[in-house]
Amino acid sequence: MIDWETQLKLQAYLDGELSEADRAEIAGKVAQGGEEAALLAELRQTRALLGGFEEGIKMPESREFFWSKIEREIQRPARSEPARLGLPWLARLRWLLAPAVAAALLLVAGLVATRHDGSARSAAGAEIETAQADTKAFTYRDYETGMTLVWLSYPADSEFASQEEIGIIQ
Repeated sequence: MIDWETQLKLQAYLDGELSEADRAEIAGKVAQGGEEAALLAELRQTRALLGGFEEGIKMPESREFFWSKIEREIQRPARSEPARLGLPWLARLRWLLAPAVAAALLLVAGLVATRHDGSARSAAGAEIETAQADTKAFTYRDYETGMTLVWLSYPADSEFASQEEIGIIQ
């Protein structure tokens, strides 16, 4: 197997690009008739085949002009994208709907936090209940201590209660 460096020197030998010392070294290896000679023969055949192929291709402009166009394109500064004039309508809609969705979620969270029967639980596990028919009575339940407290407002405003029946304790 021929190493990479020798393969490159064989190609340069074929193209006439070697110094006199390297040229003599490669000529000696080729004269021995090993793999180097076979590779040089293959390179010569490839060069002969490709040489006839290029003759049929004609470019519409000269070679120098063609490569100068490529060089100008390489040296041209990169184009920046034009600035966008405004947000798309979906982005604007998102900006408008985001606060409305947040408010709706907070409302739902508040409704879920309060129970449907009119009572509300505090974070400590206590419950306060008001009777809707008689708003003068309150019930307080503390589930951690197992205590229930009922608070009644007096004097009761009732058509049957009279002022004489209500006694004041001093």
